[in-house]
Order: sequence, then structure tokens, then C-alpha cells
Amino acid sequence: MPFHLTQSQQEYLDTRMNEVSRSFALVVPLLEEPLNHYIGAAYLICRVVDNIEDCEQPFAWQMKRFAEFRQLLHEPTCAREILAGWEGEDWPGLTPEEKRMMGVKSGLMLWQIVALMPDKVRLTIGRWALVMAEGMKSVNDPEQAPVFTTRQDVQVLSKEEDYNHYCYFVAGTVGHMVTELVIGHYRLNGQLPDRLLSNCEAFGRGLQKTNIVKDFAKDLDRGICYLPDRWLQEAQYSPLALDGAPIEWSQMVIDNVLDELRAATDYLLALPYEAEGYRMASLLCLLPAYQTLLLAAQKGPDLFTPKHRVKISREVMGQCLDDGRRLLTDNEGITEYSRRLEAEIRTTLGITLGVTPGTSAGISGAG
Repeated sequence: MPFHLTQSQQEYLDTRMNEVSRSFALVVPLLEEPLNHYIGAAYLICRVVDNIEDCEQPFAWQMKRFAEFRQLLHEPTCAREILAGWEGEDWPGLTPEEKRMMGVKSGLMLWQIVALMPDKVRLTIGRWALVMAEGMKSVNDPEQAPVFTTRQDVQVLSKEEDYNHYCYFVAGTVGHMVTELVIGHYRLNGQLPDRLLSNCEAFGRGLQKTNIVKDFAKDLDRGICYLPDRWLQEAQYSPLALDGAPIEWSQMVIDNVLDELRAATDYLLALPYEAEGYRMASLLCLLPAYQTLLLAAQKGPDLFTPKHRVKISREVMGQCLDDGRRLLTDNEGITEYSRRLEAEIRTTLGITLGVTPGTSAGISGAG
């Protein structure tokens, strides 16, 4: 039986995604049906995991919710009972929209959609959602990796391995989930699946690390820093006090993200031109990530200070959309774009922090 959503179910996915992530809500409609519905629902399922982990309740309370989440994945028809129980719980730390999603009125339709999915799709989403959930559980378990430690009343990841481990759980798993759905939807075969799967984790980690740089000051307001303690120690912990950071340190943080985005570019280049919707969606993830890092480089001395505000404008996002359309079936152009942006980021960071500058790539788009 073919998978088909009613108009109200489609509107539900659109509304919920707009509530929790406008950027993701912009990307999903670019996908062909039913891939857009699969990935839209999968994203909301991942947000349920995030909500449990973000909720400021004790560890034992969260473990009960994760167990109920596992039950929802295996038996989505029991959603009404579980969500009714969640409505009676307190969810401190969540936004009003996030809290509503955990109840019957705003959450039930998501699980009704999941119950309609083909078995293979539901199993793929469920398998990777559970890996993510297990990782989220470990974040709050002091006996498991990734390990957090406390510095200056801020929770920070301990080692670089913990940084990568955390980014794998919250985003690398999504890379695997989405890629498996994409392989099935476009019926990719031969060497293509292996090429995509070899870089899908880096794609997810790269986007997550970009957000960690972007939201550094905002995360500190919540008493958390996702950069590793070993790195922060090299900067004498000045970033935790928003006292700035040495140039070499800022370059190290951004270079680490650029390494991931280079692999993410290889992932995109492996997508066949015929996978038009997903190529465009991937471009609208990758190009804004590069532009966000360029903006961070332009901030220069303001990075890791009270002026650390790194969010690209609507105009830049519009340019990314235009660039994405132009580059959709131009792998050489994508390669050139990523190389030039990477050079521009490094050159700009050197200029703004007073290092002897190289030659600026001067890029505002592709080609």
C-alpha cells in the first residue's frame, strides 16, 4: 500500500517544523514526495529525543522518558497513552512549542504518521533514532562517554574525542538516517551508497560544529560549552569568561569545522544529478554553513567575547538559495565554491586578528 498523507497530516508536519526549526522547514519542501514526509517526520522524532535530553529533570526521570520513547518507536499505536502521561509531567527548560509537542494535542499526529510508514522506512528511522537516544542518555550519565566536566560553573566536554562523540550522537546519526532513506528513495546502487555512507557522518558533524561555533555565547548562558576542555585549557579558559581567545585557538576551532565541511562537500558531490531534491536540500545546508564560518571569521576579535553573535542575514541566506540553484547540477562549481570559501575564511580570520594577510579569495558566490 503506497504511503500517502492527508492534507491535515501534511500541514501538521509543516507547522511543527516551522515551530522548532525555520531553517529545516525551508529545506524539507525541496524534497520529492514521499521523501519529504519521511525526513520531516524523522526530524520531529529527533526533536522528541532532544526535548527529553534538554529537559531539566533528574537523570532517573529522563531514563523513564527514554524507555517510553523506545516503546513509541516499536509501537506507535500506543502514542495516545504515553503522550497523555507526558502531559502530566513537568518539562522545565523547554520552550512552549517544545512542551506542546510532548503532549497529545500537538504530538499524537506525528506518531500516527509514523504508524503509516512502510516497514523499511519506519525501521530505518527507528534504528537511528534509538542510537541517538542511547547517546543522549550517555550525555547525562557520568559513567559513559561523551564525558562532561565543570569549569567556571560551565559544563564542558572533556576531550576532543568527547566532542566528536557528542556531535556523532546528535547529528552524525541523522546523517546516517537520512542517507539510508535517500538511498532507498532514489534506488541508488553500485558504489554510490558506500560513497555516501562514508561521508554522511562528517556532513552531520560539520553542520553541528558550525552551530556550536555560532551559538557559543548563547550556550554559555545555559551553562554549557560543547568545545572540549583540552582545547579550552590551551586558551587559559578565557572563552568561558567571554574574554576572547588567541588567534591560533580560534583558527584551530574553525579549521576543525572546515575539515568536516570538506568531507560534507565530497558527500554532496557523490549525489547523482537525478537526486535533484536532495541535492538542493544538501546545498542549502552546506552553503549557509560555509557562510556562517565566514561571518565568524569576519567577527575576528569579537569571537568568544560578549559580542560573539554569528548569524547570517536573510540577504546572505537568499544568496545561498540563488547559489544553490546555480550549482545544482554543477559539481565543478560546487568544488570551486567550497575551496574558495575555505580560503576566504582562513584569509579573513588572519586579517581581522592582525595576522599577515594572504590574498583574499574575494568570493560572494560560486564560480
